[in-house]
Amino acid sequence: MSETPAPVPVEKLHVAMPPVHGTVEEERTYRKQRLAGALRLFGRFGYEEGVSGHVTARDPEYADCFWVNPFGEPFDEVTASDLVLVNGDGQVLRGGAHINQAAFAVHAQVHRARPDVVAVAHSHSTYGRALAALGELIEPITQEACGFYQDHALYDAYTGVAVDREEGRRIAAALGAYKAIVLRNHGLLTVGSSVDAAAWWFIAMERCAKVQLAARAAGKPVPIGHREAVATREQLGTDLAAWINYQPLWRRISRAEPELLS
Repeated sequence: MSETPAPVPVEKLHVAMPPVHGTVEEERTYRKQRLAGALRLFGRFGYEEGVSGHVTARDPEYADCFWVNPFGEPFDEVTASDLVLVNGDGQVLRGGAHINQAAFAVHAQVHRARPDVVAVAHSHSTYGRALAALGELIEPITQEACGFYQDHALYDAYTGVAVDREEGRRIAAALGAYKAIVLRNHGLLTVGSSVDAAAWWFIAMERCAKVQLAARAAGKPVPIGHREAVATREQLGTDLAAWINYQPLWRRISRAEPELLS
């Protein structure tokens, strides 16, 4: 009989942490590159629907301005240099390209209402729209879903394409201090203290919606209890946890498509 192999010594686990930047310029470049990467991932995952959808990142120097993808540019072709800087009134400051009107009608109001938020993500993903059509929240039926337990809201109204500030203010008010919101008959919107966190929450929420719809179609899902759901959210529902979970996706897209950084 063969002997059991001896344990192999391994180095102490070092978890990557969000970087600290020495200058505003470095942080701006970093945010733009992460934004371009997030958009490319959204394109890969099929979250693009025509010219709808946008992800924004607050500029580190000008708090009421944010970077956004140009109108009509395919998600999977966006580079950091393609991004457009707009102010809260939707005026283009850098980039010279048109933007989606909803990018400032909704995103600007969320950014203004939430100074803690660096990035906002919204796109017309399939399962997010299906959940929104039901006017429902993410239920705590899986470990991952518990990350959103009592930390997302429902905007229970639909008034057409959101292109006015008042609609943006109502959505921002409904979002409150939460990380995400289901826009009834519309889709999902997530926020984060980094581009990585906002992008991860959108990806995770879309996946949770898919699982929830599939589980319900197969039978009656068994919910996780309140105490256990809260405890799980406290472990998995932080922006730091989101940032860490997002890193394999970032490495994959930035290595496969390094031109996004330019």
